[in-house]
Amino acid sequence: MRHSEFWWVMEQAFGKSYAASVAADLVLGPLGGRTARAALEDGVPPRDVWNAVCDVLGLDDATRWRHRDAPKARRRG
Repeated sequence: MRHSEFWWVMEQAFGKSYAASVAADLVLGPLGGRTARAALEDGVPPRDVWNAVCDVLGLDDATRWRHRDAPKARRRG
């Protein structure tokens, strides 16, 4: 998963505004108590960050694997 796919699935799952809020505010225990944004900035792979978001929020498998349906243009980032 690339950063562009991470942001795409976040926006698909939560909407653009709320996705930014989740990334900035939700503390993710599996990532050492960092937010998604902080973890990405620290070099944590986007797939690991996305999986932590899914685990902490209890998102279903359809949402967890939605990045596989990301438009190809989004996969280039």
